[in-house]
Amino acid sequence: MTEVMHRLAALQGRDLPVHGGRTLAYVYDSGDPAVDQVAREAVAAYAASNALDPTAFPSLLQMENELVGFACALLDAPASAVGTVTSGGTESILLAVQGARDSRPDVVRPRMVLPATAHAAFHKAAHYFGVEAVLVPVGPDFRADAAAMAEAVDHDPADTVLVVASAPSYAHGVVDPVTEIAAAAAARGIRCHVDACIGGWVLPYAARLGRTVAPWTFAVEGVTSISVDTHKYAYAPKGTSLLLHRDASLRKPQFFASAAWPGYTMLNATTQSTRSGGPVAGTWAVVEHIGDEGYLALAGRALAAVDAIVARIDDEPALRLVVPPDSTLVTLATDGSCDPFTLTDELVARGWYVQPQLSFGDDGPSVHLSVSAGTHPHVEEFGAALSDSVAAAQAAGPVAVDPGVVAFIEALDPAALGDDDFDGLLAASGLVGASADGELELPSRMAEVNAMLDVASPAMREALLVAFLDRLQRPAHRND
Repeated sequence: MTEVMHRLAALQGRDLPVHGGRTLAYVYDSGDPAVDQVAREAVAAYAASNALDPTAFPSLLQMENELVGFACALLDAPASAVGTVTSGGTESILLAVQGARDSRPDVVRPRMVLPATAHAAFHKAAHYFGVEAVLVPVGPDFRADAAAMAEAVDHDPADTVLVVASAPSYAHGVVDPVTEIAAAAAARGIRCHVDACIGGWVLPYAARLGRTVAPWTFAVEGVTSISVDTHKYAYAPKGTSLLLHRDASLRKPQFFASAAWPGYTMLNATTQSTRSGGPVAGTWAVVEHIGDEGYLALAGRALAAVDAIVARIDDEPALRLVVPPDSTLVTLATDGSCDPFTLTDELVARGWYVQPQLSFGDDGPSVHLSVSAGTHPHVEEFGAALSDSVAAAQAAGPVAVDPGVVAFIEALDPAALGDDDFDGLLAASGLVGASADGELELPSRMAEVNAMLDVASPAMREALLVAFLDRLQRPAHRND
């Protein structure tokens, strides 16, 4: 056992740190070691429990109901509101779309109207459930254009089963005009889902702290469902999220039951059947441990960190905010003297993981930060690293993609990309190769890779990254 745990620790040593407030993507750090301890003990205690059958594990049912109750109070839900614990924001969004589709069995070609900034999980839901995603361009402030969305609905209102808004959008961190969007949906008898996976556990506290927050909760008439992730700013272990509905009739199409086989009658509230009780118990324990006043304090620290980072960005002539953030997500862009992908590499080299975002439409690449409470004690360190990274990126100069590689990419058909094409691109770019044991080997710095992806079309980016993931997920064959 000791040998196994030593190997596990060695493997984990290659991962990004999940504590210390320096990983500004993928993880959310409260900065309080006691929160982590509570979560770990609760997850371990319930690791073998199965939330599939609430009659077999009634403690998990009670914990789920209490989590939903906490969220309902937080999000101004009426007494009729109900909710479900899911495995994460994507599953919550999938279920919101599936439930909307299945609530309208009369619609042969269902569609949903989304702002162009809606999370990619809605596109995944469209792919899985055969719902057309109608994308509406956003305004210059990156917020949804409510009038344009209403026009998109009116193009085919009979087949529109869902309208979506974000609070906030992931890429830019701003809250859509939910009041106007929800009112238009309600006037047409269409469901309106608010994706608050990122902001749901922060924005209510931001409002209590005196910050200006546009209305977006169930207090807005016409909002029929909201997704909010507890494994983000509730600082719970991964993976849990909540999908809340204004009333039980809206949730009912989400459920699945089947007695069309000789085994037990399958009954599921989510896309999963077997569900480990560990994440549920871990989330419940963390929410109980932190409590409402604790979350108010944590939100204050996260937002103070955002303010400090924004001020530092404003002090850097080579940087600018893409848009002032409404919550805890900060997106910055660079001028011509500072390559954004090189800036990302320089920050990573200094121990700060930030997330590059590729060009989209008329908007160039940017750098994305998910700021949590655990970042607050280290904002001065981040500011110094940011200044040093800007200087280093300016000294290095812009990343250029060889014209031959650009031509190679443009000649490829994303719909028919094969292993030979992918290998040819690897060879042409000189960026990635195979190690001695045959595994894919990436460079330590990713600016060149991101620059290459940035010149590719969105369809080609998807094809290249699918090929890359396929190559990564090959079995490690053992001889012992």
